Amino acid sequence: MNKNIVIPLFALIIGGLIGFSIKGNNSHDMHSMSMDQMMMDMNAELVGKTGNAFDQAFLEQMIVHHEGAIEMAELALESSERQEIKDLATAIIKAQTTEINQMKDWQMSWE
Repeated sequence: MNKNIVIPLFALIIGGLIGFSIKGNNSHDMHSMSMDQMMMDMNAELVGKTGNAFDQAFLEQMIVHHEGAIEMAELALESSERQEIKDLATAIIKAQTTEINQMKDWQMSWE
């Protein structure tokens, strides 16, 4: 399968499964954007990049994506009445925080 299709498809699937809301990224006002638009913008940052430029852009976009998942999970902890949702939110916060830290470490070591 063509990697120009796989990468955006992968990001769209991850975004659809996790979902996110984002406070802001660079010059974008993410609150006013639809999830589809956010995903298209995030994917556009990756298209045409290869090697280290791709790796760095991928990490940057995935960190933003994970931060959005954490924000949603924090809202779920505050607002949900279902323990299953609260348990899921707790697991998301733990896993995504660990992954963000790993990606930031990679960013620093790959500069």
